[in-house]
Amino acid sequence: MAVDFKSLTEATSGAVGGLLSTTLLYPLDTCKSKYQAEAKAGVARKYKSLFDVFWESVRAGKVLSLYQGLGTKNLQSVISQFIYFYSYSLFKQWYLAKAKVSKMGTGTNLLVAAAAGTCTAVLTQPLDTASTRMQTSAFGKSKGLWATLTEGSWSEAYTGFGASLVLVSNPAIQYTVFEQLKDFLLRPTVVVEAVDTDKKIRRISPKVLTAFQAFLVGALSKTTATILTYPAIRAKIMLQAAESEEDKAIRLNGGENPNVRKRARNMLEAFQQIGQEEGVRGYFKGLHAQIVKTVLSAALMLMIKEKVNGSTWLIMTALQRWLLASDNKLKTVTLPPSVIAPIGMVGIALASKAAK
Repeated sequence: MAVDFKSLTEATSGAVGGLLSTTLLYPLDTCKSKYQAEAKAGVARKYKSLFDVFWESVRAGKVLSLYQGLGTKNLQSVISQFIYFYSYSLFKQWYLAKAKVSKMGTGTNLLVAAAAGTCTAVLTQPLDTASTRMQTSAFGKSKGLWATLTEGSWSEAYTGFGASLVLVSNPAIQYTVFEQLKDFLLRPTVVVEAVDTDKKIRRISPKVLTAFQAFLVGALSKTTATILTYPAIRAKIMLQAAESEEDKAIRLNGGENPNVRKRARNMLEAFQQIGQEEGVRGYFKGLHAQIVKTVLSAALMLMIKEKVNGSTWLIMTALQRWLLASDNKLKTVTLPPSVIAPIGMVGIALASKAAK
């Protein structure tokens, strides 16, 4: 099977962008996740704002714990971004070739992005669950990746998978908005210059977005997607959140902590709990934190991807040429007579022996 270098370029540049943006904004992501995952009700609520999480780490002298689970999150980010961009580019090229068109419409773009998101969710859900558990563990008490993955059944590694499937619409919306705005900004500009009685038409179109354009378009596209899908985002975080040792001990002894909700088993139960205890506003608890983190992350990732894409394409093109050259050399290799003659004699001898 031939390697699709264009899809590979998109996937590689997307993975690099995801890795750098995730690392830069990880402390904010940890604060956001712990704030969203809090299941305590009423006056027992520990975090009243995103900053309460940060100050807790400062008071406890465990600021570095804001980075707990960073390795797992980076691994998940690189793999998921690579799979997403590779499958998105592959599906897009397949559709354009089948439909014999130059670009996709909005509806098709949504379907292609959703298909790519589904592939990503299926393959990376255990890493997603593990990274959320590690982030939402008590500061300084996060376990390693393998211990986190194996502390329960493998089915628990897919906790929140239903919400993840619903949330494939998030990147679908995000990248559809991004691509449409990008096409608008990069559309050819026609400049007409009069020369005597003739007219010269020159088309000017930049090859890529500028860093500032990519940042703004990325921020706008992610904001739109986040607002539309946020209730499912909060439900997913609640389902995947780590359970404190105290609450776990109470649950295993058959008791219940009155200040903590009974853990929901699926997205619908999480929605019911939020509605009953927090009302409609509860579905959007932490929205501002989600927007700040994800918008910055997506904007940085897309900005880095656009900047890295050109260099990555040059590397991939050089690699492709090297592979083709190597393949051609192998096809044109000729053996000297001094080597061919002994091989021929051995072949004749073996054939004679087989005939007897």
